Amino acid sequence: MNPASNLVLVGPMGAGKSCIGRRLAERFGLLLADADREIEQRTGAAVTTIFECEGEPGFRARERATLEQLLAGDGLLLATGGGAVLDPDNRALLRARGFVVHLHVSVEQQLERLARDRSRPLLARPDREQVLRELAVTRAPLYAQVADLRFDTDHMAAADAAAQLAQQLVTRWQRTGAAA
Repeated sequence: MNPASNLVLVGPMGAGKSCIGRRLAERFGLLLADADREIEQRTGAAVTTIFECEGEPGFRARERATLEQLLAGDGLLLATGGGAVLDPDNRALLRARGFVVHLHVSVEQQLERLARDRSRPLLARPDREQVLRELAVTRAPLYAQVADLRFDTDHMAAADAAAQLAQQLVTRWQRTGAAA
């Protein structure tokens, strides 16, 4: 049992962080925050626009500041962006302020789930499969480094994945803090 006041979902794009996160937040009575949506609300610009204007380093700086603000409180389910784990300070913050679940998904499933999605700046290229494979090689060890629990979402609908993950969380995560 790993006590923490917040629940954090990490993993690659298409793993189900937002969809599963919505269901888990409701199940556990947590406030849901999607890091990418929070950045968009705070800046008034889409993630793609931020990438175009400021590049990935500019986006990552905004992401770091947003994560720090969001995780300062308790009772939150945070769905991170896929690259949030790239920053060592983010990894330390996620571990310190939450029970971290790595939602794993295969590249094949990512390609299926993201086939019509044109909102991902890192996939705005014709070689989407190669990009996803390269991201997996770079990021998988970082997800493993921060995760208290790894949960595979391949071939699962969001509702089924959330239900099965909730069962595991009941035995693995002890919620702490004022609203626990």
